[in-house]
Parts: sequence; C-alpha cells; structure tokens
Amino acid sequence: MSDPRNAAHDKKVNHDKKHNEEAEAKKTEAADAADAAEASVTETETAPAAGGPSPEAIAIHESSLAVLTQVKDMEFHSRGNLERISTLMLTVEDELKQKAFAVTLGDLFSAQAIVQAQLIAFIASYQAECETI
Repeated sequence: MSDPRNAAHDKKVNHDKKHNEEAEAKKTEAADAADAAEASVTETETAPAAGGPSPEAIAIHESSLAVLTQVKDMEFHSRGNLERISTLMLTVEDELKQKAFAVTLGDLFSAQAIVQAQLIAFIASYQAECETI
C-alpha cells in the first residue's frame, strides 16, 4: 500500500503543473492580442494619408488601442487573481480548518468576480468603440 502523503503530494504536483500550463497559455493569448494590436497600429501608420483619416484621428485610434491592450492585460491578471483566491480559500477552509478566514476569502472572491465581470463588459464596449474610430 502506498503512503497517503505521496498520493497527496502527487495530486498537488499535478494540480500545480496543470495550473502553470494554463497560466502559460493565458500569457501566450495575451501576448498574441498585444501583438495583434501593435500590428493594427503599424498598418494604420503605413496607410496612405491621401483622403484618409486626419493625423489627430490616427493618434486617438492608436491611444485607444493602447488603452484597450492595457485593460485586456488587467482582465488577464484579474482572472489569475480569481484562481489564486479560490485556491487559498480551499486551503484555508479544508486543510487549515479556519472557517472564519475562508468566509473572508469568499467575500474577496466575490468582489474580484465583480471586477472581472465589469472588466469584460468594459472591454467589449471599448473594443466596439475602437472599431468605429
């Protein structure tokens, strides 16, 4: 029969490995989105000026895309915070048996979930605005 500590350790290692792979995938997605935003800015810069948008409009569009990229980065980190808070909540509640602190972490999780939802809504509306500029 194997030692239950080894099984628990293996489970934790597998969980950490999966979490790290997911985090790397999200970082790659965020980097791809930033590269796409930069590429669209570069395309805008190389577009012919004859009959095109004014330099002020181009500058506003570029600044808007930069803001959109930053907000998307914030949303990415917000998602990571949600995952970390949930992990901590499970650790405090299940392993450490500190129910009062788990409730507080649950409140923090709820607040972070609200921030996450608002960031997603803002990104959708701001992205639509950027497309119209």
